[in-house]
Amino acid sequence: MIADMNRSPITLYGIRNCDTVKQARQWLTDHDIAYEFHDYKLLGVPAPRLDEWLKALPWETLLNRQGNMWRKLDEATKASVTDASSARTVMLANASTVKRPVVEWSGSASKDVTVGFKPEVWAARVKAGS
Repeated sequence: MIADMNRSPITLYGIRNCDTVKQARQWLTDHDIAYEFHDYKLLGVPAPRLDEWLKALPWETLLNRQGNMWRKLDEATKASVTDASSARTVMLANASTVKRPVVEWSGSASKDVTVGFKPEVWAARVKAGS
């Protein structure tokens, strides 16, 4: 059990039906790590959080150009994404264009944010934090 991680819950942002988000949530549950879940489909992408993520990570890391939603966007919208500001606009308007999950570790929004789920990376992070 990871007591330190449980004192200050992490926040996992994503879409409930996304397979990667399901795996990440199950991994956290299996490792008895407290977390809050923010569903983009129900609650939208929180603009203040997105702004913090864009300070912590390159916009190219956050924008999902491989997903179905990106493919469904018109060519003009896709072509308009050239920097963090234009990527932000698209991600706020189309929640599924944000890679997932986005994780704010230990309640730290601007300092410790990751994107994606890799069990071995998460295990090393948890071990280092214990």
